[in-house]
Amino acid sequence: MMTSAPGLDRSAIERIVRQIITQQVGGSATTASTEEELVVSISARHCHLTDAHVETLFGPGHTLTPMKDLYQDGFYAAEETVMVVGPRKRTLPTVRILGPTRPFSQVELAFTDSISLGINAPVRHSGKIEGTPGCVLVGPKGVVELHEGVIRAARHVHMNFRAAERYGVKNGNLMKLRIESPMSTTVMEDLLVRADETSKLEVHIDTDEGNACYLDGATKVELLKQEPCSCHNQ
Repeated sequence: MMTSAPGLDRSAIERIVRQIITQQVGGSATTASTEEELVVSISARHCHLTDAHVETLFGPGHTLTPMKDLYQDGFYAAEETVMVVGPRKRTLPTVRILGPTRPFSQVELAFTDSISLGINAPVRHSGKIEGTPGCVLVGPKGVVELHEGVIRAARHVHMNFRAAERYGVKNGNLMKLRIESPMSTTVMEDLLVRADETSKLEVHIDTDEGNACYLDGATKVELLKQEPCSCHNQ
């Protein structure tokens, strides 16, 4: 006659089975530990500056002072801020500078920021500033007039080549971001894939987009491959 081992009730047996399964799959039973975590970041208004413009605004020999590292390695929010001045002297008084410095200066705003400044900033991918409006930057030691470079940054996703292969996309392709929150489910299209050797998996959207989809309360986010539009064939 067989008897069960003393002290091993059903709940204990289930707990042991779960532990064995977890050890075998290398992580929790519901999360794939081999996949990189998707991070969705709200990119608040900010600017990028050249070395020369940093010195004009903050004094000869001045270099940016890192304040906080950003999610992507090698990038940071600087201690320094500038005042951005638009037409009719409308201003944003403390716009954060992101480092490191770049070959050209660029101001990235949300739609409501551009309305506040009175600037009709177009949606552009970073670096695509030809033909865009300019503004005036004011620092503690000087003033810089930008003849172009004010944009509303187009939503995009950073990833390394391994993640791109997993999603079935390449650098320059477009993807969709699906966000579930208690308010609603939102799908954002036309996220530009920016793939390289080292980038972490991260989506950048602006403050208006983040507030509209209630990103802070999101219960699920996922990236989806976006098929090329065939509208021109219709």
